[in-house]
Amino acid sequence: MQLPYVYRVTKYDPADRDAHGYYTGSEDTVSDHGEVEASYLQAVAAFARDAGVDHLAVREPQVPSFVYFGMEPPVDGFGLDGLFPAGPAGFYDGAEVSLEIGLQLVCVMLRDNGAWCRLEAEGAFAVHVGWDQYLYISSSRPCEEASAHTRELGLFPERLRTSPYAFEAEGEEQEQVTQRPGDDDFWAELHRAVADGSAGILEETYLEGASRWHRLDRDTVDTVRARLAPRARLAAWPPLSPDIDAVLKALPTEGLVEGVWQDNDGHIHSAIADETAFPELTARMRSARAAALLSAYAGESVPLFTAVMPDNDGVLRARWRTEPTPSDRDWALRHPGR
Repeated sequence: MQLPYVYRVTKYDPADRDAHGYYTGSEDTVSDHGEVEASYLQAVAAFARDAGVDHLAVREPQVPSFVYFGMEPPVDGFGLDGLFPAGPAGFYDGAEVSLEIGLQLVCVMLRDNGAWCRLEAEGAFAVHVGWDQYLYISSSRPCEEASAHTRELGLFPERLRTSPYAFEAEGEEQEQVTQRPGDDDFWAELHRAVADGSAGILEETYLEGASRWHRLDRDTVDTVRARLAPRARLAAWPPLSPDIDAVLKALPTEGLVEGVWQDNDGHIHSAIADETAFPELTARMRSARAAALLSAYAGESVPLFTAVMPDNDGVLRARWRTEPTPSDRDWALRHPGR
């Protein structure tokens, strides 16, 4: 739901913008890690107080994957170390955090440490960080006191119709295909696929940009299900091939691929590489027990079927979606209106 009051909060004086709205002044586009950064955080706290909010939910969390475009290099743990009692595993879609922890997450994003998310109190408040120290705050209330306080801090709150970083469903095709939940029916189908040999590994995308792979057999499917992160995206894939030589011969001369392999201890590993890293990837996969190569380009390697994990009450609240496969489309036709 789009909240009615949207503010862009920055250190950039509107008087220093050209006719197209581009900033032409001398302010730096990275955090000063000091007084100005502290003013941003105080502004967020002021808007949250005006909105009557003291807790926030993490939405669509992400970390860098193969390519990183931040202005500052990512730090160990992507800035999440020490923020959650359970460690970085506490950073997941739907995680409830105090306003204090929310402000620390805003600081991580202002510093381009690597982790990013939207922070929301449903129906009341939202905050997220864009490029170049652009902060976007939405509220169900006008927040006039917070706006005045923000100006006193030396920042510039400006009203907008909407944030360019507000969540939007991606793609017309995904709009038309009902998202399949990772419910009991999904897991029953996965059990059948493992039993008949068509499925052998499960990809768990627990953050945008971060995945884990799980080896599946008849005895491990339920164990894997119990270990998944909340609201994870799932993709079932065929078993890995024991013919390592054949897998490596299929490595293209260039492009972006993901190698997935099982080591001699039974653990599943993966790595995304382009042609500059193919020799290292080959060396790592050479001694594997089984392996596969997947194209990292959309639509070139397609899983058997996909799902997104619902909450414990069975409701699918995650807003991110999987790319629908032919099997997913068949499921949607059999379950209209879900």
